[in-house]
Amino acid sequence: MGSNVMGATHVTVTIRNPAAPERTWQSLFLVDTGATDSLVPRDELESIGLKAKGRRSYELADGSELQMDITTADIEFMGEIVGGTIIMGDPGTEPILGVTALESVGIDVDPRNQTLKRLPAVRLKKLRAKFQDQSEA
Repeated sequence: MGSNVMGATHVTVTIRNPAAPERTWQSLFLVDTGATDSLVPRDELESIGLKAKGRRSYELADGSELQMDITTADIEFMGEIVGGTIIMGDPGTEPILGVTALESVGIDVDPRNQTLKRLPAVRLKKLRAKFQDQSEA
């Protein structure tokens, strides 16, 4: 599971280049449920052959906006794997695991002790409701 250091939750994550799965980068990531996408230093992504695929506008904690390059990669942690959007951060930036990757594999942060916990199943409540609406029509 994740480690808890002074109120921050960290987990070991491997970033894998989907086009060359043998090319990986591994590090301890800060789990940030306030961040939608994950963030990895650009130089580490480029070292495994990943390049920017576009730019996206992100809102910072102070309300300002910042345009940042993004790419996609396989994100592996806690025995799970998910494809996800990764923000290409400045060299030396602390890697962040965003909430999209966590929710995609059914892992949540326990708010009482700030540890990661596996949910019994990946949430599909919205999808289930949509299917029910279609079957009732």
